[in-house]
Amino acid sequence: MTHRHASAVPAGARVMTRGVVFVHSCPRAVTSHVEWVLGDVLGTQVHLEWTEQPVSAGAYRAELSWTGPAGSAARMVSDLHAWGRLRLEVTEEPTASTEGERFAATPSLGIHRAIIGAHGDIMITEERLRAAMSRARLSGQPLEIELDELLGGAWDQELEPFRYAGENNSVRWLHHVG
Repeated sequence: MTHRHASAVPAGARVMTRGVVFVHSCPRAVTSHVEWVLGDVLGTQVHLEWTEQPVSAGAYRAELSWTGPAGSAARMVSDLHAWGRLRLEVTEEPTASTEGERFAATPSLGIHRAIIGAHGDIMITEERLRAAMSRARLSGQPLEIELDELLGGAWDQELEPFRYAGENNSVRWLHHVG
């Protein structure tokens, strides 16, 4: 007897989700490229409202709330990080069939990815925790250092001044078309 398992998503169907892009610091010359990358990933034209980033002379910041196919956050951060000199965060909400994600990227640290739960908390898998305990034991460093790495502490520390500089700015919503 053959058993068929019902799929939460029909074959060929795209799982849709939503998230937010925070471009904390971007050189003026790259702003149009950021809009192009976001538009390419989301399948629609994107025009962001850029404001000066007071923490970094000559830099600009923008925010975008988006709706699009699951996996869009990974594509966005990968494509945007390739431009260099950007500080950004991209979130993607979990769905019935995909994990939520939070990405942080800086020129000096690269990209950090974390799984996020329904309430926005970072979720660390058992295997990653065991590996962190093993690294701490082998290196003689406190476990707190390894855990801070898993939580993206270095990225949070670098991005924190840029986040506060953006308080009181509005967020635009963009929905996937098509």
